[in-house]
Amino acid sequence: MSKSKNLRLKLKVWRQAGPNESGRFETYDIDAVSTDMSFLEMLDVLNERLTAEGKDPVAFESDCREGICGTCGFMIDGQPHGPDLETTACQLYMRRFEDGSTITLEPWRAKAFPVIKDLAVDRTAFDRIISAGGYNSVNAGNAPDGNAVLVPKVEADKAMDAAACIGCGACVAACKNASALLFTSAKVAHFAYLPQGQPERERRVMRMVAQMDEEGFGSCTNTYECEAACPAGIKFENIVKLRRELVRASVKTRD
Repeated sequence: MSKSKNLRLKLKVWRQAGPNESGRFETYDIDAVSTDMSFLEMLDVLNERLTAEGKDPVAFESDCREGICGTCGFMIDGQPHGPDLETTACQLYMRRFEDGSTITLEPWRAKAFPVIKDLAVDRTAFDRIISAGGYNSVNAGNAPDGNAVLVPKVEADKAMDAAACIGCGACVAACKNASALLFTSAKVAHFAYLPQGQPERERRVMRMVAQMDEEGFGSCTNTYECEAACPAGIKFENIVKLRRELVRASVKTRD
């Protein structure tokens, strides 16, 4: 087992006081960064130093620091959440970087994700997409007995895989068009595969796609960058499922 060591790093960090302010990169030299630190712990060390110097700490979001909540996302050297596949920024460790490296940090770049401050962006557009239809509102009574409603394992697995989406926004940041179709399709597919989602199936997909477009997200051009950047491993096949659901809903509501 390799021993931890300390790194000397140069950080180029995007600093922006607010959504209507001009932004700029600022450079910070930081040393004594243990390779056992997570990326966010390294930023905590930087912020402690900036605070001690009477300077404004770097604003970034975090909560669980376990790769579950999806709040910690930002660009690391041009990649959402950094260089590791299916890894959030809080799960990225400094052993991934070489001594003397220069690391560039930026917020998500998307019209629908305005910068709040520095690396933190406003992702409430996702909340509004969910509010448009990403839920079950039908009162189905008490929970049925186990196995009373049978769900084929293949469809149950697909639903669970889609439900793994943590809403971090990496798919939007990775897409050259800032499309939110992978996020939206995961939420649509989750319900479309399950019996509980059938009563509102058509209304759900049409409302959620309409809200997604209203928020200003771009269109999908099938480059698969969203799938590559997703820390939860959400697959592009969910976008195919959404498109089929949308065609189905359009035909059924026209009848």
